[in-house]
Amino acid sequence: MTSPTNDIEILRNWVGREQVVVHPIEPGVVRRFELTLDRDPVLGVGDPLPPMWHVAFFLEVAPTAGLGTDGHPHRGGFLPPVALPRRMWAGSRIEFHAPIPIGANAITTSSVDDVVIKEGKTGILCFVTVSYRTEVDGTRCIEEQQDLVYRDDPDPDAPKRQPEPAPTDADISETVTPSEVLLFRYSALTFNGHRIHYDRRYASDVEGYDGLVVHGPLTATLLAKLAADTGGELATFSFRGLSPLLDTAPFSIHGRRTEAGMDLWAANPSGGLAMTAKATFR
Repeated sequence: MTSPTNDIEILRNWVGREQVVVHPIEPGVVRRFELTLDRDPVLGVGDPLPPMWHVAFFLEVAPTAGLGTDGHPHRGGFLPPVALPRRMWAGSRIEFHAPIPIGANAITTSSVDDVVIKEGKTGILCFVTVSYRTEVDGTRCIEEQQDLVYRDDPDPDAPKRQPEPAPTDADISETVTPSEVLLFRYSALTFNGHRIHYDRRYASDVEGYDGLVVHGPLTATLLAKLAADTGGELATFSFRGLSPLLDTAPFSIHGRRTEAGMDLWAANPSGGLAMTAKATFR
């Protein structure tokens, strides 16, 4: 295994690396997802998997001994061994071509598309773009590009950056009340060991958050549901995380209809913009 490094010449050796994984879409996991989101458990074999629920099946797995101090798997396997300590899923661009039936075996081909290092306001940033193509019985179902961002730990003495204000012209809005149990269950569903989501002391003392952090894909899942409940079956969905949401107070999700589909966003309790998203419909 290659030692962690920020040498871009070494990291770019990972561009083009591929892996293929078979994911059984197990009804029991779907039922647990329904209950985690307080939905009636009505989905069964043959029903289409709701948008963004694939995150509970297309998992990054590693033994407990293969985890770093933050709970993420050690670097240097499929993903490049970036030495920067903090890793975040910054956003995705997803195309839904066909439903993934519950009970099917989904086959995902993943590839590392790009690795870029930039100098940001808070120090060095490394951006890794990964593509996923998922098929069932030869039918293309989902194509997705994910953006992962690696960065240094923040300076504890630096002032916290305030997010820009969220829009106020939503057509539909909902309030979400996060809890320790919700975040723990979602971590379990997605086999996510990142300690900022369930270890309050680590989140505060090591990574500098004022509470447990709501998973970005969980917020995106709630936005995708808001869009689907409003506009119908999704054709595309993209999201970008801008600032963290915490379990210390309710936050809100919003949607606004557009000619192309729907603009969506999540706002923190102070009205700051936490995530933006766009959806189009069939």
